[in-house]
Amino acid sequence: MLMPMFRVIRYLSLVCFVLLKSTQVQAYQLERVEPLFWWTGMQHPTLQLMISGQDIGQLSADIDYPGVKVTGVQPADSDNYLFIDLHLSPDTKPGVMQIKFTDEQGMSVLSSDYQLKAREPGSAQRQGMTPADVIYLITPDRFANGDIQNDNQASLKEKANRDYKGGRHGGDIQGMIDHLDYLQDLGITQLWLNPVLENDMPSYSYHGYSTTDYYGVDPRFGSNALYAELAEQAKQRGMGLIKDIILNHIGSEHPWMQDLPFTDWLNYQDEHLAGEFIGTTHRREARHDPHGTEYDKQRFADGWFVPTMPDLNQQNPFVANYLIQNSIWWVEYAGLSGIRLDTYSYPDKNFLTEYGRRLMLEYPKLGIVGEEWTTNPALVAYWQRGAQRHDDYQSHTPNMFDFPLQQAVVNGLVNDESWGTGLREIYLSLANDFMYADPYALVIMPDNHDMSRIYTQLNEDPKLFEMAMVLFATTRGIPQFFYGFEILMANPDSDDHGIIRSDFPGGWPGDGVNGFSGKGLSARQTEAQQFVRKLLNWRKTADAVHRGKLTHYAPDQGYYTYFRQTEQQTLMVVINKNDAAVRIDSTPYYEVIQGLNEATDVLNGGTQMLEALTVPARSATIFELNQ
Repeated sequence: MLMPMFRVIRYLSLVCFVLLKSTQVQAYQLERVEPLFWWTGMQHPTLQLMISGQDIGQLSADIDYPGVKVTGVQPADSDNYLFIDLHLSPDTKPGVMQIKFTDEQGMSVLSSDYQLKAREPGSAQRQGMTPADVIYLITPDRFANGDIQNDNQASLKEKANRDYKGGRHGGDIQGMIDHLDYLQDLGITQLWLNPVLENDMPSYSYHGYSTTDYYGVDPRFGSNALYAELAEQAKQRGMGLIKDIILNHIGSEHPWMQDLPFTDWLNYQDEHLAGEFIGTTHRREARHDPHGTEYDKQRFADGWFVPTMPDLNQQNPFVANYLIQNSIWWVEYAGLSGIRLDTYSYPDKNFLTEYGRRLMLEYPKLGIVGEEWTTNPALVAYWQRGAQRHDDYQSHTPNMFDFPLQQAVVNGLVNDESWGTGLREIYLSLANDFMYADPYALVIMPDNHDMSRIYTQLNEDPKLFEMAMVLFATTRGIPQFFYGFEILMANPDSDDHGIIRSDFPGGWPGDGVNGFSGKGLSARQTEAQQFVRKLLNWRKTADAVHRGKLTHYAPDQGYYTYFRQTEQQTLMVVINKNDAAVRIDSTPYYEVIQGLNEATDVLNGGTQMLEALTVPARSATIFELNQ
């Protein structure tokens, strides 16, 4: 018997609808949820999940979990992204919740488990870097190759080539773990690593500043778990771990570049898509110039570093929230003691305020040090928390790098003594400390990964090297040293970054020289390493260096004297650039010494009376004063 026509039509319509829905269900794909997981007990109660996958933005989402409320589901401009806003009540318990995705007809099409973890006890009160610390900066690819099996990854573009100065050499996280005892013995208390996140770039990716995955350690360095293990192993040896974070830009091979979530995800996004490169001017003064223009301000902040480093638009609230949550995630996941913020002044100013506020809300004692590379102390001071400014800008960043002092120390030691040059340049730089909210919280350094090594800057003069080491170890601030400084690594006749960041000798199987064991080092290198080890381990016990007041006297007759003083300890440092020993007249020091009359050389031994104090030629001497 034939079916009535209206029933045939109805049947065919139902079949078509089912087939259509089946096709739609198969089209939806959930590829990633970021952050990868989260924690209960955070001070900030909201969490924004970034969901990515094929056509995921066409769906709605819901969660049924005690204490968790979905407050918003927001599609992006691209159909392949969806943002879910959650509110976590204070009594939310750790566990696994399920995110359910439904289509516009209300049909459930996808689901994903999402974990809420418990925070480690005391996580919020972690201590950042303080003046009691010594930071050791490592370029991971160039320090030690602890696992030769991970040097090449089939899924990543660039392969290892140790013969090429700009290539990947194979250093990794395991190599750093293997040499933590060496660093502890050297006197190091904090490790700052150049970025370790995935940089899947075709070339010159070893430095780590072209991120292609904000939540994944580069497999050529190791894994997320191994990175957390490094932090734990360092902690067991009394060392913290500082993460290098880039808020300003990404790598051009980041998956976002194939499918940007929003039409304003990047600065100058339309121009880029049209094939036009608009670079930053690097004129950081534009942000403060009372006579300046909005054009100059925008070109500085929004222009790209290079074509392979797309500039993120932190004025987009989704970009801003993504970056803030990512930093919190890494601090919590890996147990970090601090963050180093690359190209600090380039991102949006208001974003930097909110970034610092959110980090400090969760970790009030966390170290955050910003890189504002200028020798103008007014520009550095502007960004530090608590500073007096020319506008009403607010910062929550406790630490900044002291680039003005770095340049002053090099000039002061290398330049001839005159009315305006030589040691007076160091004195004048420190005299500018009235600009800073807290000069003792500045991170001071003889060099870093972007400039010639200190031994090269000091013309490979071992005496000037010792003077610089003593000064950075004893003046105000938190000292940071670059890997290999202790064995006089240098970059003669080249300012190429691949040469500056040469391999630490002994970090690779078959190296003829081993800086870790001392095998094959020259007599001068061995002497420098022993000097640094003695200096930094003494510094661990020096209360006056950790929290004492700095008092200095204007340089005179080729020497510079300063004091670090607490109620319990008075230290006197004399830097003598003269080619002959100098008899020190202690009469001008009456304000500080107040009855102290003996001076003991803390590194070399021996005691002298202050009234007849003599310091050796071309030296830096640390005295502890007593009655």
